Amino acid sequence: MQIIKKIVIVGATSAIAERCARRWLEQMPIDLTLVGRDAQRVERVAADLRVRSPQSEIRVVEADFLDPVAIDALVGAIAQSGHIDVALIAHGSLPEQTECQSDLTSCRDALEINGVSPVLFAEAFAKQMEMAQRGTLALIGSVAGDRGRKSNYVYGAAKGMVARYAQGLQHRFSGTGVKVVLVKPGPTDTPMTAHLKAKGARLAKVDDVAKAIVDAVMVGKPMLYTPGKWVVIMKIIQHIPNKIFNKLNI
Repeated sequence: MQIIKKIVIVGATSAIAERCARRWLEQMPIDLTLVGRDAQRVERVAADLRVRSPQSEIRVVEADFLDPVAIDALVGAIAQSGHIDVALIAHGSLPEQTECQSDLTSCRDALEINGVSPVLFAEAFAKQMEMAQRGTLALIGSVAGDRGRKSNYVYGAAKGMVARYAQGLQHRFSGTGVKVVLVKPGPTDTPMTAHLKAKGARLAKVDDVAKAIVDAVMVGKPMLYTPGKWVVIMKIIQHIPNKIFNKLNI
């Protein structure tokens, strides 16, 4: 189990990311950098966290989430002030599948923010951690990336990209001091899934998901399905023969 001193959270305004930050701050004072696309929104999160942990150093950084040069420079600047123990990449959006089908701009945007952007950030952090030969990089993917389904295949494709990328990183850093944690949450009760909740969907509690992520990061667990029932559910879905699967309305 590692001693955590410096944490960076990308997508810090997401409900899961915010709850993870709270849990880390409950454990010990830390050096925490919150990265987001809207500095004012991130600052509101930071203000709450500073009240919860006055001993912690909490800073806010506004970033372009799709500019590779800016991302590399940002992560490099953060690393200059001290080794990064944990980087949590938590941003994303849940697009409407029908909108992605009818509007290619929406399709591109969904693929970029849910797939390309997390990979760019991860690669930038991986470079810094490789030089230090230690650190834990956690990426939030989704169970949706395990098999393409007509209800959300654009989002699922982006999250499938994150999953394959994380697997490659794990292979790259095997036997080193760098750990890569791939998180696959099921549908979770956050503002992003409010429309699912309105339709009666059963959603996981965000605090439970955050606890599972923080625990997995502490031990460098390679793969986390949360809640745990999704391990079984997705194994079943992955192994349904296409002849049957294509008749299902999922």
